[in-house]
Amino acid sequence: MLWSIPLLPLLAAPVMYWLGKHGFGKHWFGKHSGRPLLSLAGVGVAIVTLMLAVLAVLGDWSGAYRWSSQIVLLIGVTPVSAVFAIVVPLIAALIVLYSTSHESEPGGDGATTGQAPVRLIALLTAFVGAMELLVLAEDLVTLLIAWELVGACSWALIAHEWQKAGNLRDAACAFLVTRFGDLGLYIAAAAAYAGTGSFAFADLTQLDGWLLDVFVAGAVLAAAAKSAQVPFSPWLFAAMSGPTPVSALLHAATMVAAGIYLVIRLHAEMSAVAWFGPVAIALGLATALAGGVVADLQGHAKKLLAASTSAQYGLMWLAVGAGFPGVALVHFVTHAFMKAALFLAAGIAERHVGSYSLTAMRLGRLLPGITAATLVASLALAGVVPLSAAWSKEEIITAAGHQASWLAVVAAIAGGLSALYATRFQLLAFGRGPHGGTSTAPPQPGHTRMEAIALYLLSAATLVLSLLWWPGVGTRLADLLSVDLPQSKPWELIVSLLLVASGIVLGVWAVRREVSGSGRQSARRTELADWFGLPTLAERGVSAVMAFSHGLARFDDRVVDAGIHASARFGAWLAKMGDRRGEGVLDGATSQLAKGIDWVGQSARQAHTGQTHHYYTGIAAGLAAILIILGIGALL
Repeated sequence: MLWSIPLLPLLAAPVMYWLGKHGFGKHWFGKHSGRPLLSLAGVGVAIVTLMLAVLAVLGDWSGAYRWSSQIVLLIGVTPVSAVFAIVVPLIAALIVLYSTSHESEPGGDGATTGQAPVRLIALLTAFVGAMELLVLAEDLVTLLIAWELVGACSWALIAHEWQKAGNLRDAACAFLVTRFGDLGLYIAAAAAYAGTGSFAFADLTQLDGWLLDVFVAGAVLAAAAKSAQVPFSPWLFAAMSGPTPVSALLHAATMVAAGIYLVIRLHAEMSAVAWFGPVAIALGLATALAGGVVADLQGHAKKLLAASTSAQYGLMWLAVGAGFPGVALVHFVTHAFMKAALFLAAGIAERHVGSYSLTAMRLGRLLPGITAATLVASLALAGVVPLSAAWSKEEIITAAGHQASWLAVVAAIAGGLSALYATRFQLLAFGRGPHGGTSTAPPQPGHTRMEAIALYLLSAATLVLSLLWWPGVGTRLADLLSVDLPQSKPWELIVSLLLVASGIVLGVWAVRREVSGSGRQSARRTELADWFGLPTLAERGVSAVMAFSHGLARFDDRVVDAGIHASARFGAWLAKMGDRRGEGVLDGATSQLAKGIDWVGQSARQAHTGQTHHYYTGIAAGLAAILIILGIGALL
């Protein structure tokens, strides 16, 4: 039964696509009037997947499929996989609800057709199935299959509007960066099989020595690339070419979440290597700080949120490296709901002003309901008590303090940066501005009720999760999930809250400068906002590799192929010579050979007279010849 959880959305996706594109189903799903039915189908699949996940957790389901005598595909439910398996379809259902109203099927010229986004909903549904398979996997082969499916779905979703200039390039960039990291997972699987003779997670405890180091290194590479840790972070900016719902699902619960899931799920095995903890802390802390700075300087709404995603997942890596993977798990949940809400809000704002530029928005007076819902998510991202993400962020700071006090302070600084960019996003996107009063008609179509409902529900979930601050709720949840919580220290909370307050004040000051025009984008700021020039550096590296490749190609054409071309010309010359003179020469040689063979045959027949004494004479002559040869050999 457990296989039904990933298989339901994976099989439903092509059915939905076919119904929307072919035959009688095209009139149901494919037309503009079919949006409600398409929404019902997409949300229905996600809800049924959610219900199956809940039943699997309660019933302790498991599954196995014997591929061969050596490979058995295993899936199961653990506390970590249970959380992911429930959160993914829950958030996906709300994003699908938003998507059917927000998006349209792209036309051949890149313009929207107004038709229901059948292909997008089908891909989002398949994405959910791939992620469910990934989080339920209990062996490395199943994990690799799901890992590849997640990568393929993300590429297709980022390139959904492939007719637009640059979208295919950006999709390829995101795919290739994460694909490079995927090699690490293949290396890890090979090391596990070489050391244990099995791909099952349960057998990883037998792995030791240098093979364990190789396994952990490969897993860290794969997870860091997927969760957009430094230096892989810039691929998230390329992923922003995808539609807003894609960004929301990818950042909140699927693609980026796959990396942190891997290190949380295999923490017990990976922490057996002494260097894993320090590496995870270094990666996470560097990404949290760098992502915070990039987000603080960004003027593009979705890219600001993308940099924020890298930073928040960096904090999760920090918690894992500090030895508290359960804290990272809780922060994943709180982050998923608030980040999905913020991306949907950014999409609504873009539809009203026709741009993702934050300085062009300030829709607070025009959209009071959307502004209030977004404010809840923004305050949670800022770490303002008593909202949900503030609780998990403070737990991360406490976890860092268990390693060293200075580490807790640096983590708190990263939290202060979060408050700064959350403030910038809220005030620039939904602060008071030129779009004041309902008499001002928006230049774009705006948003629908379904889009607003999806945002309201995600913000409501953020408020519900704020119950973690209620005495005893957090500890009971930790006991339920078998999560170890660090013992907090009062000074860490005080320092963290002071830095959050400072971040909010600095955010207000920064917004005023930007609105007044005194904070114009300099070339240096633009470079810093684009991940400190990492994409440019990567582009130069790619250009150098391509130039080297072109040089090798020219060498191959001029040197290696020269010998082949010479051989071809010599062969052609021989063919021409054979056509002109070779046929007569060959025929003459064949005729002479035939005559020689005939003469030998005639001579041989002369010896066969049929008289016995002739044969005896021949035998005697042969014996005499042999004796002579033997005598000569003896004398020599």
